[in-house]
Amino acid sequence: MLERFYPDEEAESAYGIDYEVLYKRGFRGIIFDIDNTLVPHGAPADERAAALFARLRGLGFETLLLSNNRKPRVKSFADEVGARYIYKAGKPGRAGYEKAMELMKTGPASTLFVGDQLFTDVWGARNAGILSYLVKPIHPKEEIQIVLKRRLEAVVLFFYHRRKRCGG
Repeated sequence: MLERFYPDEEAESAYGIDYEVLYKRGFRGIIFDIDNTLVPHGAPADERAAALFARLRGLGFETLLLSNNRKPRVKSFADEVGARYIYKAGKPGRAGYEKAMELMKTGPASTLFVGDQLFTDVWGARNAGILSYLVKPIHPKEEIQIVLKRRLEAVVLFFYHRRKRCGG
């Protein structure tokens, strides 16, 4: 039952993923969460984020920001990094992920998702058939509803890591 929340892959940071290898494996579209995935919650795009998106474009990737946040937050970030975006995405619902793939002209087999939350990011990506990368949150300061979710995520991750250690 908990398996539906398990990420396909884990990484320390969105900035440490080997995107070159993923491109060679046939991935062409990357969907990103913003808050605590690319920058601390509520922070504007920084030089590191802009450089990452420039690098991804240089490799040939299509990119899109998928956020449950409001348009002003998402649009301003997207403008700074040069990515498409969907705001008020309704994650973990499939519709936002499917719309993202439509905009990028990719499909589930050529798209991956990078985010910091199991119950929205990873679960939604899995529901849409997309490879999911779970990254560690950039900053510990979060809204109370996310703090509560993190406690539940810790339980899921405990079983996920135990299963990985046992070879399952």
